[in-house]
Amino acid sequence: MNKEKLFKNVIANICIVLVLLFVSLVAFNNQVVQVFSANKLKAIYNGDTTKNNVAIMINVYWGTEYLDSMLKTLKEKNAKATFFVGGMWASENEDYIKRFLEEGHEIGNHGYFHKDHTQISMERNEEEIYITHKLIKSITGIDMNLFAPPSGAYNDVTLEIAHKLGYKTIMWTKDTIDWRDKDTQLIYNRATKNPKNGDFILMHPTECTAKALPSIIDFYKNQGFNLTNVSEAL
Repeated sequence: MNKEKLFKNVIANICIVLVLLFVSLVAFNNQVVQVFSANKLKAIYNGDTTKNNVAIMINVYWGTEYLDSMLKTLKEKNAKATFFVGGMWASENEDYIKRFLEEGHEIGNHGYFHKDHTQISMERNEEEIYITHKLIKSITGIDMNLFAPPSGAYNDVTLEIAHKLGYKTIMWTKDTIDWRDKDTQLIYNRATKNPKNGDFILMHPTECTAKALPSIIDFYKNQGFNLTNVSEAL
């Protein structure tokens, strides 16, 4: 009987130890996950929500014929924007690259060939960003630090490469989807719906966007917002 009792006690103690080890392992793993998650790179979808800034971000890979109108509106309305430029487009439009800066706007990186960054290798991710960076620096002398992935397509590799090259990956709060929907009122509605501090408003140089832009700017100014570039809104 004593041996049987001793055996049961040993088994019970082993079970207790195993349970404690299991609980400790789970807790440790949760801590590791939390630390990893806290340090994981993330894309930025909006700016500082404590300040009444709203940023206009204009992705440029085509639509050159509408830029004069949009720049004129921004100047007349005393509003600033961040132009995320594609490298291939920039190589053929150096005058606009210089003009963006001369008129007080910001330039960001939009990749070179407008690739889906989730579908290309790590090396191609780096080339798309780096070559565009070097091109813009050769034209302007500045080092860009904001990257807007074409079509909003990115993954962890993209985030890591952008970070490695000194970039923050920028997404948007409001998408006008102006590249698809040629409707001035719809573009305006999407750009102005539920305005909040730190909003990033994505648009492109299209005919309807150029027509909607004055009203979009007026709306935000009447609501007490400042129209800034992305860096100022962060």
